[in-house]
Amino acid sequence: MSPTAAEIRAMPKVLLHDHLDGGLRPATVIDLADDAGYTELPTRDPGELGRLLAAGANRGHLNLYLDAFRHTVGVMQTPDGLYRVAREAAEDLADDGVVYAEIRFAPELHTERGLTLDEVVHAVLRGFRDGSADQGGADGRIRVRALLTAMRTAARSLEIAELAVRHRDNGVVGFDIAGAEAGWPPSRHLDAFQYVHRENFHTTIHAGEGFGLPSIWEAVQYCGAERLGHGVRLADDITVDPDGGVRLGRLAAYVRDRRIPLEMCPTSNVQTGAAESIEAHPLRLLRQLSFRVTVNTDNRLMSQVTLTDEFAVLVKEFGYDWADLRWLTVNAMKSAFAPFDERIALINEVIKPGFDRLSGGGT
Repeated sequence: MSPTAAEIRAMPKVLLHDHLDGGLRPATVIDLADDAGYTELPTRDPGELGRLLAAGANRGHLNLYLDAFRHTVGVMQTPDGLYRVAREAAEDLADDGVVYAEIRFAPELHTERGLTLDEVVHAVLRGFRDGSADQGGADGRIRVRALLTAMRTAARSLEIAELAVRHRDNGVVGFDIAGAEAGWPPSRHLDAFQYVHRENFHTTIHAGEGFGLPSIWEAVQYCGAERLGHGVRLADDITVDPDGGVRLGRLAAYVRDRRIPLEMCPTSNVQTGAAESIEAHPLRLLRQLSFRVTVNTDNRLMSQVTLTDEFAVLVKEFGYDWADLRWLTVNAMKSAFAPFDERIALINEVIKPGFDRLSGGGT
């Protein structure tokens, strides 16, 4: 039998691509707006605010999708506000059965009221730590790590890369770039990625969401991305013949051969126009071809989803069973930027036993 929504929620899950400023509780947005004197919210009703932010993001283009974030970023400008958002993110993910998460945020977006970059990071990491204490998970808690993101449309990427490395022993596990993709190639930030690599640190890059194969190629071959944020357009380098035969282009073959993980976010990918629909999402083909596919939420508020929802829609649309969900989850944990020993322990002591309990050991 197919896993039910309740069973999916109970299964131990791993989340690698989730934006802090895209996952606030609507009521928290309103509270923080009151505290900060932010007056641009379209409504003060939590339910209506959630619907409006989701409707604003669901407009078929990445740049339009990103416009909705001005409200959440606008209220995340104080230590208390950042701490609360981070703490609640850890609590909400634990409540959804997530046992390991990497949540990303762009410190440079949270300095409008005078905070330093380090103060932003300290507040968020403190929220993650407190929100993770004694929360959910098969082993009694969720483990939340941070990814620091630089905006690809700005010129502070090296500064943010240095910030990420500076906090590597406090809970930051990697560096990312995000924002409008077309016209802002990863190679513009080559010095930041070279610095991170010299420091033996980790990188993931948003690529193949708002732009095509050249963005993915630069992320991999110029910038040495260890993971690809989304990577949906990699399907453009795969040809499916009428007889069912499949031919991989050189880039797709390289990504598969090197086991470069794809941080796919099905609902968000449809909303931004990266995929036509869930049914047509390339995740199914990429999973069939044994690419290192992972499933993620991207922005839980804007997309009105949980990780449970994302897996449930794949069960519904693709007919996925326990073996598929387990494969995707183990993929994600293998691909995390946590130390090797921690990844192996979570796979063997939390994830596999959790799936065995729920599926009757049939996977």
